[in-house]
Amino acid sequence: MSRQRPAPRARDARDADGFRRDAKKHLGQNFLHDRGVIDRIVLAIDPRPGDRIVEIGPGQGALTLPLLDRHGALTAIEFDRDLLEPLSAAAAPRGELTLLNADVLEVDFTALAAGGQLRLAGNLPYNLSSPILFHALEHAGAIRDMHFMLQKEVVERMGAAPGSKVYGRLSVMLQAYCTVTPLFTVGPGAFRPAPKVDSAVVRLVPRAPGTVGIGDPSRFAAIVRAAFGQRRKTLRNALAAVATPALIEAAGLRPDMRAEQVPVEGFVRLANLAPPEAH
Repeated sequence: MSRQRPAPRARDARDADGFRRDAKKHLGQNFLHDRGVIDRIVLAIDPRPGDRIVEIGPGQGALTLPLLDRHGALTAIEFDRDLLEPLSAAAAPRGELTLLNADVLEVDFTALAAGGQLRLAGNLPYNLSSPILFHALEHAGAIRDMHFMLQKEVVERMGAAPGSKVYGRLSVMLQAYCTVTPLFTVGPGAFRPAPKVDSAVVRLVPRAPGTVGIGDPSRFAAIVRAAFGQRRKTLRNALAAVATPALIEAAGLRPDMRAEQVPVEGFVRLANLAPPEAH
């Protein structure tokens, strides 16, 4: 009677390039693999000589390697230590890849820019997309532009106009500091594993500091946060702790308006009139 041969032992579930085949759910990993989508992103970024490109979350290098082929040099911020060695090995023949093993929320983009300007790119983990966007805003003066893949619903919120059901705090904060341009939608099949939602690519271009017009960024952020904290309330009620009805009217707004009716410039005027303690 023949003996049954034992099944071959999996070699840490890695592919030919040394990357793990399985994504880490707790890190929100969904690896992009659709070459057509990747080419469209690279075309949208359009790297030029002298650009300082920083990729957030390179993963298995789907965007990293084509960018290196096109540009020759790249800095990438990756939190997952397991991806560093295979990514470095895959990049070596293509160009100069500087890998930072760090939490992107702790990276000082201004220091990284070293007096110049960065071009940020990446397929952002959907569970951290808003914190990453707000972190980038804190360093907007050191960033020339950003090209990000995010959940389609988030991109719709980012570019929403006043009066829209999805116009909210994220819309106001981003549009106050950046020009937001949704580029194209990406289906779940472009990723491994496939997410349960559609994705979209968006371009953000920070406004020149002299054109933003916000006197105190922290006061502006606090007023926007309070206004949308209970979005069904009128400005009179939602902002009772930080702005009087007279102040709201002085900003050219009606106290009976709701936050989703107020344009970005209305929030800017209100924040600039509010007293310093309105934080």
